[in-house]
Parts: sequence; C-alpha cells; structure tokens
Amino acid sequence: MTPHAEPRLPQALEAEIRDCGYFPELVSDSIALALGAESARAHLVHHEATFNRDEIQRHLSVLVVTDSRLIVSHTDENDTPGEAPQALTTTESIPLVRIASVALSQVVSHPERYGSRKAGVGEAWLTVTWGTMRRVDLEPAHCADPDCEADHGYTGMLAGDDLTVRISAAADGREKVAELVAFGSALQQVSGGGR
Repeated sequence: MTPHAEPRLPQALEAEIRDCGYFPELVSDSIALALGAESARAHLVHHEATFNRDEIQRHLSVLVVTDSRLIVSHTDENDTPGEAPQALTTTESIPLVRIASVALSQVVSHPERYGSRKAGVGEAWLTVTWGTMRRVDLEPAHCADPDCEADHGYTGMLAGDDLTVRISAAADGREKVAELVAFGSALQQVSGGGR
C-alpha cells in the first residue's frame, strides 16, 4: 500500500491508532482507504497482546461505523524466523442493513448500587453477527430413557460468530470499557433498521 493524501481519518481515531504504536501508518491507511469519502460516526480501537510460549503476539482491531457501513480492521504480525518481519492487515466493510445482531454484554460489580460510584462495569463484550462466520457446536443426542442404547445421532447449535470484542477494566482500564459500551450502543442504534 502506498500512503494517500486523501482521505484522512478523524483526528481522535488517528491519535488512538498512533498511541497504540502498532504499525500506525499501515493501520491508518488501510482504514482510510475503506472509509473513502464517508465520515466516521463512532470508532473503537482495541490493542491486545497474547503470550504464546516465548513470544508476545500483538493484534489490533479497529471498528468504525459510518452512515451506511461497519468497517472492521484487523492487523497482526506475521513473522517467520529467518525472514523479514511482515504484518497482515485485513479490512472488511459490512453494510449496516446486513448486520443481523449486535449484542452488548456488561459485567457489573455491585449491581444493587448501580447508578452510584460504588457500582461499575468491570468487563464488556460486543458480539456482532452478519452471516459470514458460523460456529457449530455438536454433541451426541440422548433420549429420556436411561436404559436406551440406541444411536440418536447428534444435536447441536449453529451460532453466528463474526466478531467478538472483550475489554476488561483489569486489563484495559475502565475508560476502554466505557468506550466499548459507547461504541456498542452506537452500533445498536444505527444497525438493522431498514430491512
């Protein structure tokens, strides 16, 4: 990819990407290309690290809502020993009318004190489905007869599994949890309306 003078990202989004320090020019450019002339209504930047034996693997997700689309960007390191470092960035554009479900889950400590400073959202999950990915969970089927030895096949569940973002106060801070809740709420309000 070559840098482009236009279009540019909103200043706040650009600053969050730069603050992560994870290939900021590459990430910003890929999102700007997907955004085009549209304006960002809301965004979420989530930088996570996972530990895999002797190495740290980093992953950056950037979600942007426009008037018509959800833009989802994922960037990962793709290092092979003995070769030059690489990064893999993927940007997907989903029309808002294609979004089937937006689930926002909040884990609240001291729910009896909700609304006061003594209660707080310690963790939030955002799950978005639009039909690209599906997860199948199967298990052997059983009947009500405890003495039955017949093969009843399998039973299972088919669930949409396109995107899940989890942010916790312990790992990411309360401000990031609040950002996820605000973004999830904004996405809930604009998606699914014109079907």
